[in-house]
Amino acid sequence: MAADNAVARLADERADHRFKALPPDADGRTIGELAAARLNLFTDGFTTPVLALSAESVAHNLSLLQAYAERHGLAFAPHGKTSMAPQLFARQLEHGAWGITAAMPHQVRVYRAFGFQRIFLANEVVDAAALRWIGQELDTDPDFRLVCYVDSVRGAELMDKALRGTSRPLDVVVELGAGEGARTGARTEADCAAVADAVAATGTLRLVGVAGYEGEVPQADGERSEEEVWGRVHAWLRRLVALAAEFDTAGRFEDAGEIVISAGGSAWFDAVADVFAEIPELSLPVLKLLRSGAYVSHDDGHYRGLTPFNRVPDEGALQPAFRLWAQVVSRPSPEQAFVNAGKRDAAYDLHLPQVQVVRDAGTGEIRPATGVTLTALSDQHGWLRTEPGARLEVGDWVGLGLSHPCTSFDKWQLIPLVEADGTVTDYIRTFF
Repeated sequence: MAADNAVARLADERADHRFKALPPDADGRTIGELAAARLNLFTDGFTTPVLALSAESVAHNLSLLQAYAERHGLAFAPHGKTSMAPQLFARQLEHGAWGITAAMPHQVRVYRAFGFQRIFLANEVVDAAALRWIGQELDTDPDFRLVCYVDSVRGAELMDKALRGTSRPLDVVVELGAGEGARTGARTEADCAAVADAVAATGTLRLVGVAGYEGEVPQADGERSEEEVWGRVHAWLRRLVALAAEFDTAGRFEDAGEIVISAGGSAWFDAVADVFAEIPELSLPVLKLLRSGAYVSHDDGHYRGLTPFNRVPDEGALQPAFRLWAQVVSRPSPEQAFVNAGKRDAAYDLHLPQVQVVRDAGTGEIRPATGVTLTALSDQHGWLRTEPGARLEVGDWVGLGLSHPCTSFDKWQLIPLVEADGTVTDYIRTFF
């Protein structure tokens, strides 16, 4: 199934009670019909709370990362776990992405259901049922390519056992861990070599490269100075590159066709670009694969503070694309108000939402939310503190900026894509 056709068919899905915030009279209409109607988020019956994505910011962010990857000679497989939105995956591919990264076999199944042909699975898979399904996908679609982590001898043995009988091998990359105290990955170069030997002993796996995640370098998000963390990240990335060169010299990639070297979250991809620019000439072409995923929506908190574009402002700036609109439903005192959005609607695992603007219920005027702060979230309510003189009344809409896109997308099955004037141009379907 071609990805473009499968994604286009999302427009045929009919709106109903599953999708929060849609106008009640949208029921029974297709998503394509709703998009063609170009409804206004504020005046055409959308109910609160409603999460919106800025059409202009999404387009800007897609173009910015495409230009960055091209400028630095990087291939790009953005992490799809952030949005789990095939429409956004398709746009990422249109903007030069090599493929899409997944973290779990379930996510691979979603990608395949929509016809995506290149998937980087940044995890070791040892579930026999999932591996057998992957083997079936490899058997039935000669154009499908999956590259998967392997980080242990035991993992390689389990993968081999489940994949026996598959018509072609599964491409794997040895994951180098980012140090003691980090997440997954073989901890030493000797451990990596043992894993590579285990892969070579199978007939079901083909070693094609090395990979890892620099965001798990110990203290990468800690209290050390940025300069010290920068040095630690660079040092680990150079270990990764040296490991690839060592494996190449040893002839471990002779059946690979190309050598995959992959890293790159959303916080240190500038360091990845620096070190990958130093990769020496190897015996085969090198696929320098960046995997940053949060850039599509960016945010108003966690990634706003971490983005490498803060360090390289001459290369551009990402724009936060999320805004959660909630309505004031209670104003019990001059110091307090409550909106009808809570933990079921907004990310809260890293930072609380930020109150940014107020849309006046009477005039439709949108003004800065001066003197209004969100202090806590209940399941379905947001707690606001209001300073003396703050203009806020029951019925007003409050626009909230969110932190951490990965836990924002997953609370919404259908997200309006909205232009600056409130016109809804499309609806982004997610599959978590």
